[in-house]
Amino acid sequence: MSTELNQKVREIFGPLAMDKRRLPSSGLTKTGIPAYVAEWVLEEIVPGKGPLTNEERATLEKFTEQMIPRRNEQNIYRNRLLTGEIVPLLSYMNVEVSLSRSKQDRFANIQALGFKDCWIADSIVEKNKDLLRHGMWGIIELIGTKEGVQVAGFEPMQASVDLKQFYEKRREFNADEWRELMLTSAGYNPAAYTVNEQILILCRLLPLVQKNLHLMELAPKGTGKSHIYINISPRVYLTSGNLTPAVLFFNNATEQPGLLARYDVIVIDEVQRVRLENPGEIISNLKIYLENDHIRRGGKVDLPSDCSLVMLANIPLSENQEPDSELVVESLPEFMRETAFLDRFRGIIPGWMIPKFHQGCIACSAGLKADFFSDTLTAMRHETRHEEWVRSQLTFPRTDIRDQRAITSIAGGLLKILYPDLNVTPDSFKNYCLDPAVQLRQIVRNQLWLLDPEYRKADKQLNVEVI
Repeated sequence: MSTELNQKVREIFGPLAMDKRRLPSSGLTKTGIPAYVAEWVLEEIVPGKGPLTNEERATLEKFTEQMIPRRNEQNIYRNRLLTGEIVPLLSYMNVEVSLSRSKQDRFANIQALGFKDCWIADSIVEKNKDLLRHGMWGIIELIGTKEGVQVAGFEPMQASVDLKQFYEKRREFNADEWRELMLTSAGYNPAAYTVNEQILILCRLLPLVQKNLHLMELAPKGTGKSHIYINISPRVYLTSGNLTPAVLFFNNATEQPGLLARYDVIVIDEVQRVRLENPGEIISNLKIYLENDHIRRGGKVDLPSDCSLVMLANIPLSENQEPDSELVVESLPEFMRETAFLDRFRGIIPGWMIPKFHQGCIACSAGLKADFFSDTLTAMRHETRHEEWVRSQLTFPRTDIRDQRAITSIAGGLLKILYPDLNVTPDSFKNYCLDPAVQLRQIVRNQLWLLDPEYRKADKQLNVEVI
């Protein structure tokens, strides 16, 4: 990013922008907090420009020592509570409600200290409803009582988003400047990538801006597939390892909704290593969810959800850094190669076309603060006019309805990211929104064509025309 663009970003976005060089030099992410929280801490404790000074590092270290519990310090914090001290800390907290016959109560879970049943005041929950949805990060004040630990205060990490103002600020930038700003805000250095690679990286943001936009990304190790999802938003949940119907859909024992009901985006990382408990039930219910956006469990639960599902997988490449096989899903688990499952994903990001993530790929100029950036992206999920505009521009001769929906959804999402004010030329729309949408869906179409003769009855090549 040029010096001129750096200055322009600061002038137009003011306190909503920050110097992205400050995060790597702070060491905050090594404390276990995600990047969007670390940036908030930096701006609250040591706001400024450029890499941190020695004085700023000392101030930050004092803050982290006092406010961020390390793994072996849980008992130290517990002892402070035992002695009657009011204990502040920076942590993630969520609130669960129990309505069983034996117990009807509300309690807070605080990960950093391993507390699962803290009493919390009605007023705190009422002011911070996201505590009930997916949890929130912030400064928590705890006190110890005879009845247990109590949440006495909570200052949330929260950005104020005005989409109308955001769209107006977009008009101050040309297309290249805005694309660079979006990449930098997401934590990437635009100079490390070609324009096509930049667009593919921005496709990773599509599930945040679009409801029920389900994607796969296939790539070798080291391309940073999961990096953005870990560090982008508390509304995004990344998981791997064991998956159960209770965790994913609904816990019948506790009557608590699962991940798909609580977050905007669920990311399943390294799907080859994921172990499914009761795989038949999980795969069957996933198909239902991917098709009609409803969570079902054993005929007892039917919940609507707009959560987007992302699956990340490593695939082998040849010496030319191309997939070993035209069937790029060949190395995936069997259920992901089933055409009825695969067809329900909007697209596949060709991660093999994105360079491996290295130090030079990290943002090093002015970008939007991570909390403001992510809250703006997720706020756009509720905007429908971009997708309606896309529909008004396209016709789909001889194209399957799922292909139409996929292309429209992906193109509409890219329109939100790159041209949120809908001020876009026909060429820009085609090059940066429509063509990438077709590319991602065409990869799905190619796999279906190779896997199942039934799909060969229709054209292999997707047909989309701009009116």
